[in-house]
Amino acid sequence: MSDILAADEVTAGAGTASRVVRDAREYVLFPWKPAGSEEIAISHGSGSWFWDCDGNRYLDFGSQLVNVNLGHGHPRLVAAIKEQADRLAAASSSFANAPRSELARLIAEVTPGDLKSSFFTNGGAEANEHAIRLARLATGRQKVIARYRSYHGATAGAMTLTGDPRRWPAEPGVPGVVRMLDPYTYRCPAGHPEPCPVCTGAPHLEEILQYEGAETVAAVVLETITGINGVIPPPPGYLQSIREVCDRHGVLLVLDEVMVGFGRTGKWFACDHWDVVPDILTCAKGITSGYVPLGAVVVGEPVIDRLGGRPIGSGLTYSGHPLACACAVATIETLADEHVVERAAETGKTLGSGLAALAERHPSIGDVRGLGAFWGVELVRNRETRDPLVPFDARGAAAEPVESLVRAAMRRGLYMLSHWNVLLVCPPLTISEEECEEGLALLDDVLELADACYG
Repeated sequence: MSDILAADEVTAGAGTASRVVRDAREYVLFPWKPAGSEEIAISHGSGSWFWDCDGNRYLDFGSQLVNVNLGHGHPRLVAAIKEQADRLAAASSSFANAPRSELARLIAEVTPGDLKSSFFTNGGAEANEHAIRLARLATGRQKVIARYRSYHGATAGAMTLTGDPRRWPAEPGVPGVVRMLDPYTYRCPAGHPEPCPVCTGAPHLEEILQYEGAETVAAVVLETITGINGVIPPPPGYLQSIREVCDRHGVLLVLDEVMVGFGRTGKWFACDHWDVVPDILTCAKGITSGYVPLGAVVVGEPVIDRLGGRPIGSGLTYSGHPLACACAVATIETLADEHVVERAAETGKTLGSGLAALAERHPSIGDVRGLGAFWGVELVRNRETRDPLVPFDARGAAAEPVESLVRAAMRRGLYMLSHWNVLLVCPPLTISEEECEEGLALLDDVLELADACYG
């Protein structure tokens, strides 16, 4: 058995980096990549920055996978994990334990409306999986409506809910999922007539319920703001109209806030922007700032009442793991005590104005949209036609214009995420204004590559 790298070896230079990358290529299967994929070996992080094993520094404009909300190495979170490990590192999910009980209470305090009780999972996919299960059990119905431009996770049910092409290898999937179109005003699937049946929400959903039979539909599952599939906030009134239709037909509204919950958009939860309370809310990622895996399904008394005393019919070995819950307690307390949610709202002003200024200089930017520390930059070949810089589900050579831009940014010390023709600008909520401006300047530099494809 080979020895594990000591802490002082992770920054020991190119030899260590080579070993980490070599072992990863030989023994690790990475998500969404073929075996043997090339990887950068990262060693440590601090605040809005992380370093690779060669000592290169990167500004984390993606919060890793839009989850490191409080930045890297926050001392309060690290201390909470260490202290809990000393006290109780593991516990059966059938026992109550202090951090899990405290976390459930804190979640009830910050979630909207009457949402009160939490079932804890290992992450967002499992949270969405259990949300479907709860909705079907509570309503006695089986069908679930979800949108095309969505990603809900990689487990069987969550992947079936997912609308983007990553679901294709997992099909036929779980029965009973029905699709609806997205309120994507920049590329409205209905051509955006006035009033638009898709982008206003209610007419499109009512039509689907007519075809499917409203009495057979358990839930509508939506990302409050579409995440990796383009950072698409809903138009004004959209969520309210969906809520009203669900209420009219006894359908549960499930909002997936795995990516946008816990301050990401400048509110505790994105649905707070529109004063909409779901029947079921799912969260993960920012709940622990990504330090320890954890997710949650949060419901109110009406859903519990509809269960009629029946168990939810599921269990997880690590449900409410004490280390994860202790980290989540520290995360929520830090978000409140350090006014991080309000800070994210201010960051949104800096990023919004900065990205708008970039759009004035770069014709390849077709649209800029977002809230708080959650922004999408849509790249096009022509603003008039809105022809995307790379096509839907671009792969291989077709994806190269955006992939080369992301690689160029990385060489300059800027890490960010992309999905097809959209760049995601999602830094830690604790990023400083100066760091935002530094990241925007680096992005300004590499956008010349996109402009070269314009015409």
